[in-house]
Amino acid sequence: MAETLPSFEDTTDFDNADRGFIGALVPGVVKSDDGRVVWDNDAYGFLEADCPDTAHPSLWRQARLCTRQGLYEVTEGIYQVRGLDLSNMTLVEGERGVIVIDPLISVETAAAAFALYKKHRGDRPVTAVIYTHSHGDHFGGVRGVLAHGAEAGVPILAPAGFLEHAVSENVYAGTAMSRRAGYMYGVGLPKAPDGQIGVGLGADTSTGTISLIPPTVDITRTGQEETVDGVRIVFQLTPGTEAPAEMNFLFPDHRALCLAENATHNMHNVLTLRGAVVRDSRIWARYLDEAIEFFHGRYDVGFASHHWPTWGHDNVVGFLSEQRDLYAYLHDQTLRLLNEGYTGVEIAERIELPPALRKAWHARGYYGSLSHNSKAVYQRYLGWYDGNPAHLWALPPEEQGRRYVEVAGGPAAALAKARAYAEDGDLRFAATLLDHLVFADPANREAKDTLAGVYERLGHGAENATWRNFYLRGAQELREGVTGEMVDVSNPEMMMALTVPMLIDSIAIAIDGPRAWDDEMVIDLILTDGPAQAGPRHRLTLHNGALTHREVTGPPRTPAGLTLSLTKAQLLGLLAGKSIEDLGNGTETGTGAGRGTGNGTGTEADTGTGTETGIGAEGETALLTRLLAYRTKPDPGFPIVTP
Repeated sequence: MAETLPSFEDTTDFDNADRGFIGALVPGVVKSDDGRVVWDNDAYGFLEADCPDTAHPSLWRQARLCTRQGLYEVTEGIYQVRGLDLSNMTLVEGERGVIVIDPLISVETAAAAFALYKKHRGDRPVTAVIYTHSHGDHFGGVRGVLAHGAEAGVPILAPAGFLEHAVSENVYAGTAMSRRAGYMYGVGLPKAPDGQIGVGLGADTSTGTISLIPPTVDITRTGQEETVDGVRIVFQLTPGTEAPAEMNFLFPDHRALCLAENATHNMHNVLTLRGAVVRDSRIWARYLDEAIEFFHGRYDVGFASHHWPTWGHDNVVGFLSEQRDLYAYLHDQTLRLLNEGYTGVEIAERIELPPALRKAWHARGYYGSLSHNSKAVYQRYLGWYDGNPAHLWALPPEEQGRRYVEVAGGPAAALAKARAYAEDGDLRFAATLLDHLVFADPANREAKDTLAGVYERLGHGAENATWRNFYLRGAQELREGVTGEMVDVSNPEMMMALTVPMLIDSIAIAIDGPRAWDDEMVIDLILTDGPAQAGPRHRLTLHNGALTHREVTGPPRTPAGLTLSLTKAQLLGLLAGKSIEDLGNGTETGTGAGRGTGNGTGTEADTGTGTETGIGAEGETALLTRLLAYRTKPDPGFPIVTP
């Protein structure tokens, strides 16, 4: 059916995006201490022109909205800085200072946003920080508003489970996710009418310093009320929606509702293209429905940590109702079609939104899409296999490619047929055929250039920003090879926030199993951090190439080949490649308290105070060296569009 777009005559979103404007950062560029540009909103100045034929008009409209930049008043006492990172930073004025909600991705952009606020509203101290949820664009810049040592006595509020979820994602699939995130956000693409024009949820991701201060106040239940710096806040927990740990909350005295990232001005991702655990769109819809009822009648404005606010109680209810219906419909109709025997790919071709949602700008697929979200719902319930025996044991891409090219009559014939499909407008199949040709022979320059051209046409026609970026980044790498900056979210504070089991898991998933098949060892780790100076014993067992671990309570039943008594900072040092001797071998262990922040955020470099002694070692220290030697280091720039 023909594409149905909302009315471009409706300027409500532009009116709301500009409402309350106070002042912008001029120039709209943020640099690191060494002069490196970590954010450049001015690079999107070309969006003021009319939409060219290298962009979808709907996405061009969204990009113009997302690059509005500056300090805005949401309501009296509540302000937002928008357009200085992927996310928004919200500031709520209290009796003594200001509460900061979601301090962006990078320390540098958060500092710039806070400075812009203070320029117009006065130099107020930060009296609290609230993380709405566990994604890095909502906490990574916290050191830009609270420097080291400044957080003493400042409450940090977050939903229960925040810390574990905030750091765990990077332990297990961080390298692959980061590589794919480069595609998703268009890292390395020029910001231009034929290049990166945004990501739908915002303009881009900043590339500065990531930080983390662990929460000091957990929000554990819906209805929990906290008063912070004289400001009353009522919370609604929404776990398992857009993030595993997330929450909405109301400022009843301001009649303002914060919707975190649960309701934004686009269709969100049920499964983000960079990769993640599939989200539950059924639960997402139910929590939005709960929010409508739970907060009903107590607000006049709704705002989120992306995009722009919605004013008017009835308007917010209408917005939330349509967002609820969007995720509920997506879930239920995918399940209906799934149970009729359709596969994920087939469902993505059949499912369509009802007319009212197709005509709502905020339901458009700029970040998530109806196509890949319906496949995600299918995956959540039925997994990767569609039930067709032909797909049960398929050949890998290179082997398939060689055979498809052979069937097509050889490389020249395959290339000619692919070009014919492209000329006829069948870009999807042209891309499929050319992909087989490239994987059959990655040295075929003509095939790679032709596929790059097809990807560019697909990208320029995409309404979804992340699809556009994937296509254009794929085209770029076909022509130039792997280039550009890799997305890096590592940081000492993030590492210190990892639990000991997570740190051990980071070893386990890096073990080259075949090399370790015939080796066996048992190593005990006793963590000495904390006043008890006798933490739990973690037993690591290498057997059949698998490293398993468990916590041992009481005396171990069998002895270990090596027992190490050490602090978490010392464990991090060992994992970073330092030896036991480098970290100071000893027979006694100290407190390991170090010069941390009081919230457990000390790093290896700032934990020694003279009270911490060396690592206590009993047994064969060579076992640790042998174990760590089995680790592999993945290439963060692994190929995607070539073998």
